Amino acid sequence: MSGMTIGETLVARLRQRDVTCVFGIPGVHTVELYRGLASSGIRHVTPRHEQGAGFMADGYARVSGKPGVAFVITGPGLTNTLTPMAQARADSIPMLVVSGVNKTASLGKGLGHLHELPDQLGLARTVALESEQISDANDLDAALDRVFHHLTNGRPGPVHIEVPLDIAAAEYQKAPVETPDPEPPVNPALITHAAKHLAEAKSVVILAGGGAKRAEAGLQALAEALDAPVVQTVNARGLMHGHPLTVPASPSLSAVRSLIESADCVLALGTELGPTDYDMYATGQLAEMSDLIRVDRCSDQLARHEASITIEGDVILVVPALFEALPQEAKQRDGAERARKTRNAAWEEIGPDYRHQVEILNAIRSATPKALMVGDSTQPIYAGNLFYDHDRAGGWFNAATGYGALGYGIPAAIGASVADPSARVICIAGDGGAQFSMPEIMAAVDENLPVTFIIWNNHGYREIATSMQDVGVTVIGCDPTPPDFAATAKSFGIPFTSVPAEPQAVAQALRETDAQDGPVMIEIAAPKFEPQKD
Repeated sequence: MSGMTIGETLVARLRQRDVTCVFGIPGVHTVELYRGLASSGIRHVTPRHEQGAGFMADGYARVSGKPGVAFVITGPGLTNTLTPMAQARADSIPMLVVSGVNKTASLGKGLGHLHELPDQLGLARTVALESEQISDANDLDAALDRVFHHLTNGRPGPVHIEVPLDIAAAEYQKAPVETPDPEPPVNPALITHAAKHLAEAKSVVILAGGGAKRAEAGLQALAEALDAPVVQTVNARGLMHGHPLTVPASPSLSAVRSLIESADCVLALGTELGPTDYDMYATGQLAEMSDLIRVDRCSDQLARHEASITIEGDVILVVPALFEALPQEAKQRDGAERARKTRNAAWEEIGPDYRHQVEILNAIRSATPKALMVGDSTQPIYAGNLFYDHDRAGGWFNAATGYGALGYGIPAAIGASVADPSARVICIAGDGGAQFSMPEIMAAVDENLPVTFIIWNNHGYREIATSMQDVGVTVIGCDPTPPDFAATAKSFGIPFTSVPAEPQAVAQALRETDAQDGPVMIEIAAPKFEPQKD
């Protein structure tokens, strides 16, 4: 490492930690990071806005299972990335944001330097699990150890490192490396205790959250052994696709709540039991859960809801351990029938409008099997979050729950495609949300990524307009004029087609564009929402 700057060394250290891609926009405050980037073997993808960099890192992390990394400048670069960091915090997505910052001697002085913030480190700490400043060469390795500990142990989320201009350009001097303690093993006594509760119960229900999305095989085996219906939150969709025990429906629906409340033991795997999944209709309370057993990587999360048994650990490890601890003889229960009745009741409950939109999602899934389906806050995504059975574990995700940031879908889909170039990626965004991040499509053009951008165009913010109307507020501000999407696609140099909001038409458009090399745009011309007149 002799003769390398701290900025160059930081990049080399990231590569040693299996970072293979960063999303970033170079600036004068990050030049020293880029000095070492071209020769590092790390791929660089250039978004059009730092918010896009963060959302791309988010989508990349969800698909790859590795931390998504963004390089941003000080000041506006970091503040533009705070929204993606907050979304990642809400959904437990591992994200590393590396920013520049002004020279050390100027920090906190209010001297009017370019991109100056009163306390950039403190600002980042409002959303980051850990925010570190590299103040000299001795800080670098220890700081990386600390932030990567948060990314790979316990419940992940966003972390931040800032490098002052003068430090980034300084020569690196080798410093001792502190290796953090490994994540503690799961307590075997708790496994035995929980397995006994599950074996003795007569009507188990499993709640699977985002923390279970990489535990598909073990989850299916455990569910079958317990004959237990498996309710999946938004971030767990795609687990057990088409299985008789699957309940791919929101636990906020009355039908699903009834299923949960009828259980004599509830096993909650990697789910925070948050209201955007479990109480989206704002009743003020969760479904009653008898003999609740919770498994989560975060001790703080486990303490937030009363439970009979709490097991701190990774669901991927805990689920097989629970299965092995169960008695060998399986009990015959009525799990498949309970799951079937719940699916049927939930399907009726969501109503004809949402059922039609789910039928469009089903048509998309049939036309593009095993695709990654990434969404923004728009009508088909709301419908799918209520009821939709995706065919790929971890292949359905969006920003309509948790932090709920608009503009997420387009850049997150790009990050997902970078993570898995072999996958067909379908991005579903509304005409309103698409306008938050439309320029990011050019990053997909630059990288020649196989992303199909589906724009649900109903000429406005229908969900907000409906909410205003439902409480007697005059609808205003919900009808921003959308661009001409055909002309927009032409300006991007990508194929475009417009189809009606009918399942067969959408599926046909997808089949016709399947052989296209690079990004494609499909507009679904949905009926325009017309508020009721007073």
